[in-house]
Amino acid sequence: MKAVRLFAVKDLRVMEVEKPCPKPDEVLLKIHAVGVCGSDIPRINKKGPHVLPIIPGHEFAGEVVETGSAVSGWKIADKAAVAPLIPCHQCACCQEGLYSLCEDYKYYGSRNNGAFAEYLAVKAENMIKLDEKIPCDWGATIDPAANAIHAFLRGGITDKDTLTVFGMGGIGLFAVQYAKAIGITAIIAVDVNDQKLEAAKECGADYIVNASKEAVAARVKELTNGEGTSAVVEMSGSAVAQMQAVMVARKMGRIVYLGISNSELTYSKEAVDTILRRQLSVIGSWNSFSSPFPGREWREAAGFMARGQFNPDKIITHRLSLDEIPETFRKIDEEPFYFNKIIFYPHGT
Repeated sequence: MKAVRLFAVKDLRVMEVEKPCPKPDEVLLKIHAVGVCGSDIPRINKKGPHVLPIIPGHEFAGEVVETGSAVSGWKIADKAAVAPLIPCHQCACCQEGLYSLCEDYKYYGSRNNGAFAEYLAVKAENMIKLDEKIPCDWGATIDPAANAIHAFLRGGITDKDTLTVFGMGGIGLFAVQYAKAIGITAIIAVDVNDQKLEAAKECGADYIVNASKEAVAARVKELTNGEGTSAVVEMSGSAVAQMQAVMVARKMGRIVYLGISNSELTYSKEAVDTILRRQLSVIGSWNSFSSPFPGREWREAAGFMARGQFNPDKIITHRLSLDEIPETFRKIDEEPFYFNKIIFYPHGT
């Protein structure tokens, strides 16, 4: 089969490799769509994955073409999205159903071969069946949608909250769509890119704030009668945004950090004072998995898509072929351009 393999940082090669055979508990999936996650970019262009060489790609969906001898509940031609985490099921966190915190996990695309390929053998327990109304490129975005939902669950965010979302990448835009779908009536989207902010409006944001042009905390307070919002989700990983997230929260507010910065964060004296005096809760959110595996987040995301409450077409900006993967990552590294969710189609669109 054709696949794209990473041999070293920035060394992606399109090549012929052996087509995988499913083990008894696996299904062979014909990959119809695979997305670029924000974490793929530094993994491929800067720091490298956990093992080399490897086939990257962990946001994907496809069609069942073969099932292992121990697999039940799946048949040929079923469509599925796949949760990329392979939990150990043995550690204390797995025993509690906290699969996002598994201590000995594997992962398609970073620790195991992933979906920048025409086929991939995957654990049957990792698969989420797609409604016939959900195209596979939508299915490939269930991963970022599930990450957004996980952040809401971590923060206990409900329709009774007001919300500020920092970072209008794929996860941030799904956070806006989810907030709208569950009935939050004041959704503020913050980014530094006007095109991403326009996408946020399309996804349901009530207000947009360009942080490169406006004082974010002052603007959010202006939009909320001087209070700030009761919930804040930070999806960008930017240290500036992480600090601003504290400053826009109202008294007793919750701040959920999801964006990965790969760097330290030092709070200013004002931010520390704000956390204390407003009795704010600062919460971490990691990945998207819960019990029963792969979790409510994945099932809910698929359900929202089937009902039309999530629309990934408002997030997908590029539809490309498998052969275009190396050049796409080169352009991301050397020729910055506007994109949000990039989808590759190993068998054509």
